[in-house]
Amino acid sequence: MRFDLTDLRLFLAVIDAGSITRGAAEAGLSLPSASERLRDMEAVGEVLLLQRGRRGVTPTEAGATLAHHARAILHQMARMRDELGHYASGLRASIRVFANTAAITELLPARLAPWMAAHPQADVELKERQSIEISRSIAAGFAEIGILSSAVETDGLILRPFAIDRLVVVTSREHPLAAVAEVRFADLLDQHFIGLAGGALQDHLDVQAARLGAKLKVRVALRSFAGICRMAGEGAGIGIVPESAARRLKRSAHIAVVRLQDKWATRRLSVCVRDEAALTSPARSLFEHLTARAR
Repeated sequence: MRFDLTDLRLFLAVIDAGSITRGAAEAGLSLPSASERLRDMEAVGEVLLLQRGRRGVTPTEAGATLAHHARAILHQMARMRDELGHYASGLRASIRVFANTAAITELLPARLAPWMAAHPQADVELKERQSIEISRSIAAGFAEIGILSSAVETDGLILRPFAIDRLVVVTSREHPLAAVAEVRFADLLDQHFIGLAGGALQDHLDVQAARLGAKLKVRVALRSFAGICRMAGEGAGIGIVPESAARRLKRSAHIAVVRLQDKWATRRLSVCVRDEAALTSPARSLFEHLTARAR
């Protein structure tokens, strides 16, 4: 059997996502190219690696075996690069970090900047994910470091405190909600929202609405918290953003800020890894840096 590193990364991405489409996107391949590679892997090995169904794909017993060895091989490659880095000054290290929306947009830039300036040979591959996806990816070895809400299942992972992430409602100062200090999410479902385009936070809010048997009335979806706050301040709708973003933009966007009473709206963020001892030197250094302020 001849599988290259791209094959192995693709296969792990597909298993982690439970979908060939999402796995292909994660691996940076087109869907036709990814599908052809997977078919070739099964043809060369003369073995079925994936069970394909309406709800996605799952590994067969042979596929689970391949995934186990693929993770070991990719981890060993990372270790090799780490050790060679002590001898080859031009060799670069890459650290894959998965984080939720608030961490990526509000917290990580300031935390990452000094570390990356001090480690010019290290690159960070940053991906936005929901906390439950981050937990699964770290456990599966698909990323070295995760930043997630401690509310999700994290058995077997090493967690250290990172920050407190509170979600708040932003409205125009003339909106009736501006007169209250706190509000329940359930009482907002008749409002029109300014949403976040393609973000893990918006997915999280959609899930919370679905649990209440509702769907958010999103008038428009934007790509930044600044845009959401500005439109909310003009009265185009209400938005839900991290409190840090709302406080930072409160004056310029002319918004009122209202706390959400729901427990899920206040999240303790943690930095997580699967095995601290197995991290490469750059990844271990970044892990310690990200958690140093909390300690």
